Amino acid sequence: MSHARPLKAAALAVALAATLAGFGPAAHALDGPPPGNVAWQDATSDADIDKAFAAAKAQNKPVLLYWGAVWCPPCNQLKATLFNRQDFAEESRSFIAVHLDGDAPGAQRLGTKFKVVGYPTLILFSPDRKELTRLPGEVDAAQVMQLLQLGLASGRPIAAVLADARAGRPLSGSEWRLLAFYAWDVDEGAQAVPAAERGPLLRKLAASCPSTESAACTRLALKSIGDSDEKNAPSPDAATRARVAQVLGDPALSRTYMDVLTNSAPAIVTALAPKPGAERQQLVASFDAALVRLQADATLSRGDRLDALFARVDLARLDQPKETLHPKLPPALVKEVRAAAATTDREATNAFERQAVIPTSAQLLEEAGLWNASATLLKSSLSKSHSPYYLMSELGSNARKQGHNAEALQWYQQAFEKSEGPATRLQWGNSYLGALVDLTPNDSKRIEATAQAVFNEAAAQPNAFDQRNGRSLQRLGAKLVKWNTGGKHQAVIDHLNTQLQGICAKLPAGDPQRETCDGVFKPASTKA
Repeated sequence: MSHARPLKAAALAVALAATLAGFGPAAHALDGPPPGNVAWQDATSDADIDKAFAAAKAQNKPVLLYWGAVWCPPCNQLKATLFNRQDFAEESRSFIAVHLDGDAPGAQRLGTKFKVVGYPTLILFSPDRKELTRLPGEVDAAQVMQLLQLGLASGRPIAAVLADARAGRPLSGSEWRLLAFYAWDVDEGAQAVPAAERGPLLRKLAASCPSTESAACTRLALKSIGDSDEKNAPSPDAATRARVAQVLGDPALSRTYMDVLTNSAPAIVTALAPKPGAERQQLVASFDAALVRLQADATLSRGDRLDALFARVDLARLDQPKETLHPKLPPALVKEVRAAAATTDREATNAFERQAVIPTSAQLLEEAGLWNASATLLKSSLSKSHSPYYLMSELGSNARKQGHNAEALQWYQQAFEKSEGPATRLQWGNSYLGALVDLTPNDSKRIEATAQAVFNEAAAQPNAFDQRNGRSLQRLGAKLVKWNTGGKHQAVIDHLNTQLQGICAKLPAGDPQRETCDGVFKPASTKA
């Protein structure tokens, strides 16, 4: 990797102080209406939401809410593969399309209302505001279209469907399919299913799924293995093992469950074969064969094909330490990674697609131990990206993992300086501060100046302590509290707390933001 020349400490402190003094809310391009011939309604307030649902009720149409951000790679994947489809535009006549940009004024407060945090999130509501389902962003566009049509036809809130499933009451075939495809990863507590409980719930659903709904049952079984944070999960039963073998061996089935296979390959393999050995090797070989087919499937998007190759690399690394920077991989696989990254860089010319696939390609190169190639790809893509600060963060991560701390901090600093949008700037500022605390814990002046800059950003925003914003600032506070263990930096904390309390005091009494603001510097054990 080519290293940026590190500045001397004194010069860096002066340069940083000068830069931070000028930090303020940056002008930015909002995440404009997604491409395609869809009449998206932008929402930034309760009034906008009320207007959308009033129209939905008057026209007896559901509401499709899309929550995203301009820089978010999966959001850009949706723009490149779903929102620009003609059949999506035609289907949009059946619902009211509402676009919620996470950086728009008031967006984070609306995010709290709809229990959305992760970008992207797609939620389908009935005209009377009941949530019908959350659509997964990782399946391919054709499957999303099918799910959208199912949700439009169902009319039953997902909470009611899930309650009936838990109680053992009968469901329709379309309801089983909606449960099988439900986007648990962006649930954010909407259905009161904590991540740790997801595995047992999915296993229960898979076990009670009727044999007439084979596709839904198989998806639930696969996701019960791969989409769970549960510790000490029971070993998959013989029926589940047979399902996995069938899916891996059948090209059509592998294509149907592509999203689970590419996103959960290591988890599924380790669940079925917990220990290295012949059984695991055989399973990895079967998985790899299925992934090779997906990687070559021209009906899949470029991003999905890259995910298949990524899963192959992850499986090849499975029995090596996770922190290994230069894993031992088959030379042919490394060659494929290089070729795929080069092809992606050359052929992905659409701005939305590039923002989705270039970060994936760079991370894939890193996973294969090709760190220089990853950095070169990211640097050469900066001028081609509509959100280069995202790629700068990736460059910072790249340098940090290799121990190039000064270079990493320079990239994190640049990413913060160039980031656009109020919520984004708080998130990127938090990332930069976290890197400073981890990599230069004794540079209290630089850490204090950066924290002051982030708080200045918060002071200029009406929703700085709502939803994602509040979480960013809580993480910042927790990081600084830990940094001050034993009172080593109490003077800095006191200065920052004084600044913060001035911001908190301006928030209206009773506003949930006030509680979040007041709790930023409270140790985790004292927070409610």
